[in-house]
Amino acid sequence: MDKTKMVRVIVDGKEYSYPAGTSYRALAADFQDRYEYDILLADRDNKLCELHKTLDRDCTLRFITAADKPGKQTYERSAVFVMLKAFYDTVGRERIERLSVEYSISNALFIQASGDFKLDKELLEKVEARMRELSEAKLPIKKSALSTEDAAELFEKEGLHYKAQLLGFRINSHVNIYTLDGFANYFYGYMVPDTGYVRVFALELFESGFVLRLPGQEDPSVVGPFRPSYKVFRELYDSSLRSEALGAANVAGLNTAISHGGARQIILANEAMMEKKIGDIAEEIAKRRDVRFVMIAGPSSSGKTTFSHRLSTQLIACGLRPHAIATDNYFKNRDDTPRDEKGEYDFECLEAMDVEGFNRDMTRLLHGERVELPQYNFKKGMREYNGNFLQLGPDDVLVIEGIHCLNDEFSHSLPRESKYKVYISCLTTINIDAHNRIPTTDARLLRRIERDARTRGYGAQATIKMWPSVRRGEERNIFPFQDSADVIFNSALVYETSLLKPYVQPLLFGIPRDCPEYTEAKRLLKFLNYFLPIPSDDVPKTSLMREFIGGGCYHA
Repeated sequence: MDKTKMVRVIVDGKEYSYPAGTSYRALAADFQDRYEYDILLADRDNKLCELHKTLDRDCTLRFITAADKPGKQTYERSAVFVMLKAFYDTVGRERIERLSVEYSISNALFIQASGDFKLDKELLEKVEARMRELSEAKLPIKKSALSTEDAAELFEKEGLHYKAQLLGFRINSHVNIYTLDGFANYFYGYMVPDTGYVRVFALELFESGFVLRLPGQEDPSVVGPFRPSYKVFRELYDSSLRSEALGAANVAGLNTAISHGGARQIILANEAMMEKKIGDIAEEIAKRRDVRFVMIAGPSSSGKTTFSHRLSTQLIACGLRPHAIATDNYFKNRDDTPRDEKGEYDFECLEAMDVEGFNRDMTRLLHGERVELPQYNFKKGMREYNGNFLQLGPDDVLVIEGIHCLNDEFSHSLPRESKYKVYISCLTTINIDAHNRIPTTDARLLRRIERDARTRGYGAQATIKMWPSVRRGEERNIFPFQDSADVIFNSALVYETSLLKPYVQPLLFGIPRDCPEYTEAKRLLKFLNYFLPIPSDDVPKTSLMREFIGGGCYHA
């Protein structure tokens, strides 16, 4: 390319000129003083570019730091690469049987490690020290394209069999491989240009493995606080064992089963596991004779509605008479609803609920009184009373679902022994491979995209646009109370991404390239490419997934 050619670049609305072939890293250096945190990527006309890439056309640039979602993902991925390199250097490849990144917990990644070594504090201190050496050396992280066959052969030699197996399902003739000081690996997504960018981390023993602690979202310049939910961790750990039992601990195992005609068996076995868990919860509730209120809460697209129906069915089988109560009927009238900092109605905060009205009605029901329950008219923005009376008998139990159900302030007048609290979330345990985890939020977003399109007429662009706001509401109103639950219910199904792929893929392709949501849509499309699709024929009508794809027997 002619290096004398000048390229027009627009940054923050102002035009600049640079020689063609100038790296984005060089551009980032010119603008770094405008940013509080390190620039990790460049967004060129809604296309993410790694910093080693070079200018080849006129464009509009936006720089990405670890305070942005793509930057946070890039930093995490790069930190994992440095950790793997340091662990291999410290222990020796021949002594490692397993080194796998399992799931995210409280600003950290939980990692399992086993082999001919003792995983203890002393070893982790050595690995972390090696990570610091690699960071200070600012070694390049090189990206190169290999044929799929050569890459698979490379990973087989390295003992990374699942990576090699996964590449067998890739249609592309070539794959991108990252190399750090002779250590090669495959990663789903972008990386920083050298190890000097990876400075904020810590290693710490945790349960049966260790955690790689990473920057927090609010301040990427420091390691985030580590306050794990032990109940959620235990459910994740147990769920990962169930995934392994199904032969679907990673995408390669799932794809292999699907390609050999085993999709039906995985679906039915996975559904049976979930039904047993729901039955166990119902039996526990039945044993607690003081329980009159089953309080269910969880983040968006966790399948709360279908779970409530299925739990009610199991409660009936245990001799109880469940009654559904939607906390949405206790919204304050629209005129009394508080507004957020942007002046919009804040329907997710506790102050949007008629807390005293809810407690008054529930207390009266607990005392055996006959109560007329409200119904919220969302068109008029007010509660109405339409003759819906209820009186509890000795075997009656209320199944109450809503975002504040785990918050005792919402049900402050009800005795603790009268409540059984359930936290439900889609806690993904299947991963792409041992070093590329699947975020739980991705699974919920895919569910939400399909349900919004099917039931609300929203396009995928609208769902992706509102997702950060949904996540902020969850951080404020749901996640802080998850450990107060009596039980954690994992609604994730190992086969669900393969099921959702044919539904969600066309919706994502419909997002225009020139809109801000296209970057996230492209990432999700790349993610879906790893999965073989499966039809919905064998998914039971009672399945929680029917809440999202339709065709279920429950009104959800």
